[in-house]
Amino acid sequence: MDHARPDKHLTARALNRATLARQLLLRRAPLDVAEGVRAITAVQSQSAPSPYLALWNRLADFDPADLDTAFTSHRIVKATLMRITLHAVHAEDYPLLHRAMQPTLRGARLGDARFTGEGLTPQMADDVAGHLGELLAEPRTGEQVAADLAHPQLWWALRHYAPIVHTPTGGPWSFGARPAYVASPHPSSSADPDEAAQHLVRRYLQSFGPARVHDVAQYALIQVTRARRVVETMTDELIGRQGPDGVELLDVEGAPLPEEDTPAPPRLLPMWDSVLLAYSDRSRIIPPEYRGHVIRRNGDTLPAVLVDGQVAGVWRAVDGAVEVTTFHPLSEADWAGIEQEAVALADFVADRDPVVYGRYRNWWAKLPAEQVRVFGE
Repeated sequence: MDHARPDKHLTARALNRATLARQLLLRRAPLDVAEGVRAITAVQSQSAPSPYLALWNRLADFDPADLDTAFTSHRIVKATLMRITLHAVHAEDYPLLHRAMQPTLRGARLGDARFTGEGLTPQMADDVAGHLGELLAEPRTGEQVAADLAHPQLWWALRHYAPIVHTPTGGPWSFGARPAYVASPHPSSSADPDEAAQHLVRRYLQSFGPARVHDVAQYALIQVTRARRVVETMTDELIGRQGPDGVELLDVEGAPLPEEDTPAPPRLLPMWDSVLLAYSDRSRIIPPEYRGHVIRRNGDTLPAVLVDGQVAGVWRAVDGAVEVTTFHPLSEADWAGIEQEAVALADFVADRDPVVYGRYRNWWAKLPAEQVRVFGE
């Protein structure tokens, strides 16, 4: 790869601004929902409200009904992909992303004792996978599919690695607590998984770069050796940049690199927002002393408040309002920006789910609270 010129050396703050720009967090973009999802590659979706709140933070004039429609038409699909976690991705990205993730998805399930301990084999699962078009021609619950199979653990494996997508079941955020599935209307690519992973690397850098190989591996949950092998096949298109302390970073041509003094407005991110989880070194967005406050030991990633591009606290919905808790004192100018976002957020969730993420309130008793303010009452 070409090494960065001295004027391309990037400070930690410049990397932060690059991430915010590529994640549409410096200013809300005038894109429709499908193009918005494509711009940021994928939206973590293990919690049904999160894609809606993620796009509310990123898109100008975002209408949640547009996302409802995109999910129903499968223009945006929800499936198990990176980090063996549910993500919403653009339909055109799904085939290659799904194929790229096959070694991880298959290995995590077909090598698990919960599968092998039942006397099952990968071939048995693959044989069933060949009939998914018939089994899931119409939306069905997992219980319904499992009842049709010789062993329920076959479905447990298949629903994670086979070309299956979630289909809307109603409720305030399209997907309820009881999922329904359908065979993907967008078949997985037939490319070699490492060839497909080139697309994953390219899209990751467009949306999260500049970054290291270890960051790519963390984002996708693939082996570092595999990520490095894939990157080595892309030397003609990837460029190198030098980050803090001389760390070599990967990037793609043409992606935004704002000046480090570019203003970053406050944002109130959803639970499990991808920007908090996309790096091996999460200090780009989360100050190290706050990481344990936001990313809990069980993996719950709390709704975070960004101030000047970094996590400064968390938020929760309370009694038709939004409560913001910060981990350090903020200026009144910062609070004014937060108030504008919080009032708008309270209004956004009011008609659909005014106590959004209410089941996670237990974490607040365990958080430090330097300042707490409530908005939108």
